Amino acid sequence: MSTSTTPQNETAPTRRRNPLRAIARIPFGWQVLIGLVLGIVLGLVAAQIGPVPGAGEDGADGPNGLTVALDTLGTVFVTLLKALVPPLIFLAIITSIANLRGVTNAARLAGKTLLWFAITSFIAVMIGIGLGTLTSPGIGSGVDASTAEASSTQGGWMDFLTGLVPTNFLGLTGNVGDDGSVSLSFNALQILVISIAVGLAVLSVGEKAEPFLKVTGSALEIVQKLLWWVIRLAPLGTVGLLGNAVASYGWEAIGQLGVFTLDIYVGLLLVLLVVYPVLLKTNGLSIRSFFRGVWPATSLGFVSRSSLGTMPMTQTVTERMGVPRHYASFAIPLGATTKMDGCAAIYPSLAAIFVANFYGVPLGITDYLLIILVSVLGSAATAGMTGATVMLTLTLSTLGLPLEGVGLLLAVDPILDMGRTALNVTGQSLVGVIVAKREKILDQDAYDATARTSFQAIQTEQAQEARDAQEARDATEVAATGEELAPEPGDQERARQTAAT
Repeated sequence: MSTSTTPQNETAPTRRRNPLRAIARIPFGWQVLIGLVLGIVLGLVAAQIGPVPGAGEDGADGPNGLTVALDTLGTVFVTLLKALVPPLIFLAIITSIANLRGVTNAARLAGKTLLWFAITSFIAVMIGIGLGTLTSPGIGSGVDASTAEASSTQGGWMDFLTGLVPTNFLGLTGNVGDDGSVSLSFNALQILVISIAVGLAVLSVGEKAEPFLKVTGSALEIVQKLLWWVIRLAPLGTVGLLGNAVASYGWEAIGQLGVFTLDIYVGLLLVLLVVYPVLLKTNGLSIRSFFRGVWPATSLGFVSRSSLGTMPMTQTVTERMGVPRHYASFAIPLGATTKMDGCAAIYPSLAAIFVANFYGVPLGITDYLLIILVSVLGSAATAGMTGATVMLTLTLSTLGLPLEGVGLLLAVDPILDMGRTALNVTGQSLVGVIVAKREKILDQDAYDATARTSFQAIQTEQAQEARDAQEARDATEVAATGEELAPEPGDQERARQTAAT
């Protein structure tokens, strides 16, 4: 037997490491944290570079190249999320309502869910009013009054009520720009109304709607997969969104609105770390298990700034905490459009007090009661997208305060929106867990065993569930036809990879 040896003067060829694969192996949470740090650093660098003379319109100063790149990166990420929101709302609401058709206490579950939405919103808005009364944001803030500008997106009660009526089946609106270009936008609230109507019609039709439900269920899986791919870009989106905010506004704006910014985050932390734990403990639920389980959704909401964009993750972690799928698939999509403790309770209450103090308008007990009423009943106006401008203008118009006050707060809105959305999605999962516990449908063992898992682990588990479901369907088909199905291309390779791992 002959053996071959490698000459000592010859070295084996070195295998080049793919840097993209190395990055992909970094846990998703760490990727997000790296994105946060990198965004702040690049934002500070862009702010230090400053504007470029003659780069703006009409020869005015314009943003430098780094600021433009950060803005583009963040805008693309948010645009991708928005593109998937209309089909996500439509398909998720229809599927969730259809999932309740076999549940005997569906109406009771829906009522309890809405009641707990209102309870937590009431507590949150009371905390916001209390903080505003104690700290009086808006007095001596140093904000230039010339920055006051009414928002182009406004919400009055009549606008809110008439906005419930869909203008077309898809809830789409066309806008013509100054250059003659036409752009389409959507009204998430109208899509929600359409989806609920279609879902109720599906329940009314019965068995004849089964083919339609198969199509919507399959389409929902596809849309959610696309959304998972977009979510994977969240670290890059964080770099762009946070970097552009720092570069465009800098720490000066935060300093001018320091009391208001501090009030918002203190209020968010009080609800997150005091109110939610008290509610969990009151209902006999482990605080540690909940926060370990909900963390992936909370962190993703902080980055994405979209409750609807985070909805698949929120539903996944809620189900992993023992909430039955038939209920979670109803409560979470509903909460993603109507459950906004951050955007629709704490923020508008403090913002209204800020605007009133800035313009010297005294607020009486009736005004505070109106703030509570708007926050509890009008939270659906936020419709789950980034920002809370509609809810703020709805509150200001109800109180008769100048809508131009919205412009005073825009400088810090991106930074505030991160914390608001994180609280929103955490509260949505909280209500699902509490209602399931009170209705005795919560898997207590699964809840108590909840452990914080990585983004990749959740994706792997979902993929395994999809494969198990496909195998179950194949087995059913074999039993019905008596013929063995041929393996799909790639099944053997996947089986080998699974065995190897």
